[in-house]
Amino acid sequence: MARDSSRAKEVCSLCASICDACASECEKHQHEHCKQCAEACRRCAEQCRAMG
Repeated sequence: MARDSSRAKEVCSLCASICDACASECEKHQHEHCKQCAEACRRCAEQCRAMG
């Protein structure tokens, strides 16, 4: 992104997709650390989409 790469949007999209998948998996579990991870992953996905 710093060098205005033509692939930046693709990288951000891939990052968002990976974060969504992680959040979905973590949301299946009731442990507090899994809930925290899911929340962090959802926030990361939002930021990735905002950058792309």
